[in-house]
Amino acid sequence: MGLDYQAIGIRIRRMRKARGMTQQVLAEISDQEPSNISHIERGATKLSLPTLVNIANALEVTTDDLLCDSLPASGSVFEKEAAQILSDCSQLELRIITETIRTLKENLRKVHLSE
Repeated sequence: MGLDYQAIGIRIRRMRKARGMTQQVLAEISDQEPSNISHIERGATKLSLPTLVNIANALEVTTDDLLCDSLPASGSVFEKEAAQILSDCSQLELRIITETIRTLKENLRKVHLSE
């Protein structure tokens, strides 16, 4: 499995926006050019390991958080992300989301088994 640079970029953008950062601010903190942050977020460029580490540090996340789409053993990252998404839900929202997840899981397994 290779690196999914587009998925990495999407995660960087999502985390940057969740922290209320502009590309300019992230660029300054991570010692990058703003245009490079734009290219990375669009998946238009490959990023080096030092750049990845600098961006992860600037966003105060782990590199696993940014690379989880390219790592087969990254279930804990997705579980943490799901818990964060659910953390501010009402009881009604949790019930609806849980039922949606249950149905989605069942359908995914049906499709997977039929392949």
